[in-house]
Amino acid sequence: MDIIDQAKAFAARAHQGQVRKGAAREPYIVHLEEVAALAIRFGADETVIAAAWLHDTIEDCAVTAHELRVIFGDEVTALVEELTDDKGLSAPERKRRQVLNAPRKSPGAALLKVCDKMSNVRAVAETPPLDWPLSRRAAYLDWAETVVAALPGVPHHARAAFGEALERARQALMEPPA
Repeated sequence: MDIIDQAKAFAARAHQGQVRKGAAREPYIVHLEEVAALAIRFGADETVIAAAWLHDTIEDCAVTAHELRVIFGDEVTALVEELTDDKGLSAPERKRRQVLNAPRKSPGAALLKVCDKMSNVRAVAETPPLDWPLSRRAAYLDWAETVVAALPGVPHHARAAFGEALERARQALMEPPA
């Protein structure tokens, strides 16, 4: 089994039973699959693609960096750690730190952050959490834009694709509910 297939299988087990926050209650693996597919689309290597599958395992599952390092090695684990928020902090502080830390991301982590934000922006527009009013959804889009704008070395086509996803999401917020 190659490292990407191994990462996908590991992530599927780690996130078993988890669903996204949105009204559609998609299995969480849908998000990971989307992030990995975007990473492939933007030319990521196998280390970055493996990290795409694993990027939320430390943050959202009972997985440690040591466990990832033993199975996937230092490079994949370092990327996952770069993308992991400290859940011991408040949500506003985690968001603030994402903005502050964005300029220091490695190229692989920066690309994955763009892919992750694209997936989240799409979800906020298409199937937002039921308890998120329009103002909160709009604030999320603005924050995601700020994070992505601060990322270094993001390939132009990835940044442009994020901009298009963001524009679609903002248009969706302006449409009246069906």
